[in-house]
Amino acid sequence: MSTRRPTTALQDHPMPVRAKLAAGWTSFMLLYAYVDILGFYTPGVVKDILDNKVYEFDLSQTFSATALTLMAVPIFMVVLSTTLPARVSRTTNLAVAALYVPVTVFNVAGGFYLYFYGLGVVLELVVLALIVRYAWAWPRTTASSPDRDTVRAQQHA
Repeated sequence: MSTRRPTTALQDHPMPVRAKLAAGWTSFMLLYAYVDILGFYTPGVVKDILDNKVYEFDLSQTFSATALTLMAVPIFMVVLSTTLPARVSRTTNLAVAALYVPVTVFNVAGGFYLYFYGLGVVLELVVLALIVRYAWAWPRTTASSPDRDTVRAQQHA
């Protein structure tokens, strides 16, 4: 026999925009990496890598540096989204997310498992769209409204 517990609404605090952006970039980076890792299980990929080829590209320091850069940008966006001043963070998030749309779409060209790579690209584009939405809708304060520290100081006085 079960006893009914009273149902109460869960408290839902608003998530700060900076945390949403950091979570978005973390999710994007993990999807990006996981698609690449799972891609190793597609037939012929490891053989091509052993033959110094990745898709149509020769394995080289240039290829490796480019791949590292493509992963480093979203990694740094996690930090930059939480540390840059609001106006700069908003602009940077909008610009980098917009730049990553064609990069993400290009990644489907190399995969012959269309459902797999297509799903990966769609998921990555959804996360990029969320990042753009969060950055675009960044809340603004009015010039006449006091900042939080001023209000706290007045309350304690």
